[in-house]
Amino acid sequence: MSSNDDSTGRDGYPDEDVTVVHVMRHGEVANPDGVLYGRLAGYHLSELGRQMAERVAEHLASRDVTHVGASPLERAQETATPIAKAHGVDLATDGRLIEADNVFQGKTFGVGDGALRRPANWKHLVNPMKPSWGEPYVDQVVRMMGALDAAKDAARGHEAVLVSHQLPIWILRSYVERRRLWHDPRKRQCTLASLTSFTYRGDKIVSVGYSEPARDLVPAHLLAGAKPVKGKDKAFGA
Repeated sequence: MSSNDDSTGRDGYPDEDVTVVHVMRHGEVANPDGVLYGRLAGYHLSELGRQMAERVAEHLASRDVTHVGASPLERAQETATPIAKAHGVDLATDGRLIEADNVFQGKTFGVGDGALRRPANWKHLVNPMKPSWGEPYVDQVVRMMGALDAAKDAARGHEAVLVSHQLPIWILRSYVERRRLWHDPRKRQCTLASLTSFTYRGDKIVSVGYSEPARDLVPAHLLAGAKPVKGKDKAFGA
């Protein structure tokens, strides 16, 4: 197909065959007690988190977004709301986008000062490749791929935005890019309010992209690859 063909769109494919689904991690959460909040209700965006959500809504304002979905948890709903509003679409709730289940939910989780110091909890750490402390990685793949494909169908030929949580997003990307699912959590490339973008040609994913529209708002110690800061290195949930 000639590059001068008016029917050609993104990535050189016909417009009607190309769909982009952006999977966004929610913004910063207000969590004064520093617990791993997981699927617990009542955890909302902080003021900074709301700024992040607005920033990404502005970033996507000129994009051809026709479908917006989110995890049922408050932090995801609040992140997705300004994006849906900017495009004049209803916000769809998809339970498949929820945070991964975790036995340490509701507890502090740090070496020396949290759940890991208690021997009774060590039995949950025996198999990091499953993982033994929470929802199996393969189960996360199944539900996240289901949500991704449903969004692709809902926005076929256009773009969609789904707001989810760090671990399920990273597992989804790892699966699509054919990497192992077990990993070092400190090396996830999935910063607060980031976009992991899946481009489909028809029903096939042809590329994966990553961007951080709100990077300048993210505290330095929470960026991917940042060195731990004393008192700020607990896994609070995502």
